[in-house]
Amino acid sequence: MSFAWRKVAVGVATAGLIVGLSACSQERESGGEETGGSAEDTLIGIAMPTKSLERWNRDGSHLEELLQDAGYETTLQYADNKVDQQITQIQNMINQGADVLVIASIDGTALAPVLEDAAAADITVIAYDRLINDTPNVDYYATFDNEKVGTLQGQFIEEALDLKNAAGPFNLEPFAGSPDDNNAKFFFSGAWDVLLPYVEEGKLVVPSGKAPASNDDWASIGIQGWGSDTAQAEMENRLNSFYGGGQKVNVVLSPNDSLALGIAQALEGAGYVPGTDWPVLTGQDADQANVLNMLADKQSMTVWKDTRALGDQVAKMVGQIVEGETVDVNDEETYDNGVKVVPTYLLDPQVVTPDTVESVLVDSGFYKAEDLGL
Repeated sequence: MSFAWRKVAVGVATAGLIVGLSACSQERESGGEETGGSAEDTLIGIAMPTKSLERWNRDGSHLEELLQDAGYETTLQYADNKVDQQITQIQNMINQGADVLVIASIDGTALAPVLEDAAAADITVIAYDRLINDTPNVDYYATFDNEKVGTLQGQFIEEALDLKNAAGPFNLEPFAGSPDDNNAKFFFSGAWDVLLPYVEEGKLVVPSGKAPASNDDWASIGIQGWGSDTAQAEMENRLNSFYGGGQKVNVVLSPNDSLALGIAQALEGAGYVPGTDWPVLTGQDADQANVLNMLADKQSMTVWKDTRALGDQVAKMVGQIVEGETVDVNDEETYDNGVKVVPTYLLDPQVVTPDTVESVLVDSGFYKAEDLGL
């Protein structure tokens, strides 16, 4: 192991950011050959989906910084949520002689042809946070436990409304993520496993009728591209169409902060008042605007996935690939991409509420107190 990489590995270990799940090692069985070369001779391609969401800017810059500090040459590209643009960027990385590709896909089903070219060039592929589907040419996957993200959201709603004991009924409006994002089905399934029994029991009612009968129907309420504006328009339509005569929505299941931001704007536009009749509203990612909304009583919680920890783990995996070492994974059963079960490293998410913003997000250094007006 090179000295430069060893410094990064020690930094990761001492930071204590890789949490919760014990890891095993996975010998590479597919994809490119380990280079066994020096960091200075190694090009790492990083393909991120968009700069329009705060979290992807953080993810890309953090991973690039880690790899450059370790001595690697990097190319970091953002695709503006355009699939064809991301494919072109990945092809360019292949043509530039990348040794490893780290890809956060826009559409996890669209990359099989370009990854054929990556495999032909003996390039190792790590799927970053979003599983790449329908191809044998993805070697590893690193992500958070995405079903647990949804479970935490569902459990928060369950506890906030005391659904185990309260008579109800409570008006619920559920949302799901982008239909082309493989993670979205896991977010929804985790939450819906908690909430659907209360819908079937009648404690939760969905005036809009947009309540999937099962987890498999999640895409019927999906918001394409995770767009805040799209979520706002959808929530405005539901409020205008189904909430006349003083009827109020009591809880909104939002799978992430981008959707929650639009939903909150729709609620405010409809006259809902924070602290008075504002519904329980979930989220994910701890985006700054949403944390500020939480502190203003416009969002109830967010599920925080410390993306620094994900970047740290992926940088570690890159180092293990380049050095010809076994690669750490801790799940070899769950993530079937339609062709193979992809060896995966899972990290744990955690709930952040207004009361824990400072102790979790500020004390960890994720935000400065002044960023949040604290």
